[in-house]
Amino acid sequence: MAHVATLILLFPLGGFLFILVNGRNMNERQIGVVGTGAVAASFVLAIITFVLLLHHATREVTVNLFSWITVGSLHVPAALLVDPLSITMCLFVTGISALIHLYSTGYMHGERDFRKFFLYLNLFVFSMLLLVLANNLVLTFVGWEGVGLCSYWLVSYYFDRDSAASAGKKAFIYNRIGDVGMLIAMFLLFSRLHTLTYLGIFSKAGTLSPTIATLTVLALLLAATGKSAQIPLFNWLPDAMEGPTPVSALIHAATMVTAGVYLLVRMSPVLALSSSGRMTIAVIGGVTAFVAATIATSQKDIKKVLAFSTVSQIGYMVLAVGVGAYGAAIFLMISHAFFKALLFLGSGSVIHSLNGEQDMRKMGGLAKYLPLTFPTFLIGWLTISGIPPFAGFWSKGDVLTNVFEHNKPLWVLGVATAILTGYYMSRLFVLTFRGTERFREETHGHDPHESPWVMTAPLVVLAALSIVGGVLDLPWVHHDSLGGFLTPTFGYVAAGGHASTLAQYGLAAVDVAAAVIGLLAAFTIWRDISSSTKYEIPFLEHVWHWDDAYDAVIGRPLTEAAQFSDDVIEPRVIDGAITGVAVSVRRSGEGLRKVQSGFVRHYALATVLGLAVVLVYLVARVA
Repeated sequence: MAHVATLILLFPLGGFLFILVNGRNMNERQIGVVGTGAVAASFVLAIITFVLLLHHATREVTVNLFSWITVGSLHVPAALLVDPLSITMCLFVTGISALIHLYSTGYMHGERDFRKFFLYLNLFVFSMLLLVLANNLVLTFVGWEGVGLCSYWLVSYYFDRDSAASAGKKAFIYNRIGDVGMLIAMFLLFSRLHTLTYLGIFSKAGTLSPTIATLTVLALLLAATGKSAQIPLFNWLPDAMEGPTPVSALIHAATMVTAGVYLLVRMSPVLALSSSGRMTIAVIGGVTAFVAATIATSQKDIKKVLAFSTVSQIGYMVLAVGVGAYGAAIFLMISHAFFKALLFLGSGSVIHSLNGEQDMRKMGGLAKYLPLTFPTFLIGWLTISGIPPFAGFWSKGDVLTNVFEHNKPLWVLGVATAILTGYYMSRLFVLTFRGTERFREETHGHDPHESPWVMTAPLVVLAALSIVGGVLDLPWVHHDSLGGFLTPTFGYVAAGGHASTLAQYGLAAVDVAAAVIGLLAAFTIWRDISSSTKYEIPFLEHVWHWDDAYDAVIGRPLTEAAQFSDDVIEPRVIDGAITGVAVSVRRSGEGLRKVQSGFVRHYALATVLGLAVVLVYLVARVA
């Protein structure tokens, strides 16, 4: 198993290195085959590792690669931890990423930097796999930084556009703020436990004081808010839509934003030590889910609607973590990977058919022109809306049921978010595929066209996964389900009342009702776009003025402080101090230079006078 697990990492890295060295002599097809094949091979190896793990006695294997860092009492190996959680992450990361790679061969056809794009994609997948397979926080941090760096490169892929360059910098800076939390958590843990390996931390976690445990949990939450785009660091993610659509799908569905949730779930034994820390996590997740859903209701860019949808869905996962429903969080993460990749790639197909147009006001009536994109997108829409029997109904319902059992106010907030989800996704669906055709000017009189098979085939696979994904963890399956497979890796599972069968059916009915209400509201309101724009609230369209607030409170004061420093501090204080020292030295030098005349008679006279002073002094002492 050790060799197979190592190869899961090495194939995407090998694809990156091969394209880096030989890419200039390869055509698009060859680059696409190598890049896609490397990730697909990693997916196959993940399946093999999963099967081997099922037959392993402890279902927990540490793969030591080499000794990495040894400084004093700090010993950090380069080692992998293969357990149910890490291999589950590997399966959907590699599987979804392989489909996105295949899709990219068609979507990015003809791009000038086709080679560089696939370089970044392969390195992105390698970094994410390193993050989830690492057996210690330091190696996880290397992957953590790797996905952050790759996201910066890919978001600002069209760097000649100011908006793309700014979006890349924004994503990079917001994630660096989150990284501070990750570093603080590592410092706190090592200072008390003297280890940074996961198994070592878990075995000693009980010795942490309540204060240190809470501080560590809050630091981990800060790290997660940066990487998984939660309040207060969520507003980098919508701007990240400046990158090519396959990048959006990769960031939102398979890598990057799931990393924060993974970190919180992985550190569940530490979360178990702080009830206040877990409550803070739950509140942040619930509020983020609701706020992002309200913002999505008024966005006009099809990709930004989906971006805020991701923020909202990740909020559900964080909420589940906060109430101790780790299995539900991972279940939603997997089903979200299916339907969010489907929705993003479907939106890419729509954009491709309209020559790059992303404004939903300039779409409409596309159903008949996109015979494969339309039905697959419809499945994605129903799945994320929570309509049974699609995967989203089961996974979101699992989260809400667990929240209901532990925190009723947050459950109400979750149900309200579900209504909004049904509404904004139905609005997107209607404006894009139904109604009048408003795209003629954008297509210059030509009808939209369906995408090539390399783009539609992944849509079909993802649609099928969105339909059947719920079987991974159906509520009446307890032993061989996803939850049963994952539970042994969790150090804490919230204790609470288990809803009766009648209550579970009642909660499921509420979930369906919430989705239907959202759907009916959207279809009623958006039948005529000309009279419906009044429901697009400027406050929500401008993201609750979140960026404006940051600009007013942080951006402008810092800019003014920098300008003041440039106008006053640097020239008058810093340069003035340096100039003052230089002038003082110069003037003292000029004064001393007068003494150094160069005439011997002057030096002789000075010697005689000095000798006379000494003699007078001596005589005075004797007398």
